[in-house]
Amino acid sequence: MKPFVLLSSRPEDEAAADEYEGFRRACGLKEAGLQMIRVAEGPMPSIDLDSISGIIVGGGPFNASDPLDEKSSVQLRVEAEFHDLLDQIYERDFPFMGACYGIGTLGVHQGGVIDRTYGEPVGSAPISLTDAGMADPVLADLPRTFTAFVGHKEACSTLPPGAVLLASSPACPVQMFRVRTNLYATQFHPELTRSSIIKRIRIYQHAGYFPPEDMDTLIEQVGQVQVDAPPRILANFVERYGR
Repeated sequence: MKPFVLLSSRPEDEAAADEYEGFRRACGLKEAGLQMIRVAEGPMPSIDLDSISGIIVGGGPFNASDPLDEKSSVQLRVEAEFHDLLDQIYERDFPFMGACYGIGTLGVHQGGVIDRTYGEPVGSAPISLTDAGMADPVLADLPRTFTAFVGHKEACSTLPPGAVLLASSPACPVQMFRVRTNLYATQFHPELTRSSIIKRIRIYQHAGYFPPEDMDTLIEQVGQVQVDAPPRILANFVERYGR
């Protein structure tokens, strides 16, 4: 099988490594089956789509809704590189799975609105599938409503034209959508386990997602949450598109 590629924008080594392991584990892939490119470290290398099975984009420190004059040169470069890559992906309807920052990149590229209206604090949220979501093969065998880990400053407030809403939640109406047939994006984190979100809470204690003094309470809260369904999305994605 051709490998999948994870594009990670996380500059922290520990966070990037944990993200990679989270996606690899949920996807059911060996290390050779998931290659990681850390896009914040330097120019994104050319990616031959014919040599891979699909693209996965995880979370990270960038927000599409940041004012232009507040974006670093690295963020501007990464955004431009993602735009060029998504031009190819969209044209070919190439398998794509974007999580958190990934929904921002795809949403902006496709003309959706990404802003601060529906940001969610770090924690868990009840995700409900739409009828279209229940019928989608990448969401096969998931219950109509399930729990997922979330934590984001921005979200998609208006779907891109032509996008299909697949999942929603009370606090964030757009939790997952599909563009064309093979491009997917989630606001929640399908790769996260309890141990992984606790690790990220520690790493990003001072990143503005929550008051730093609340870290221990937040860790206790997420430690009591059972999250089983979301990783199936990644396993289904790999099963559908591995080639």
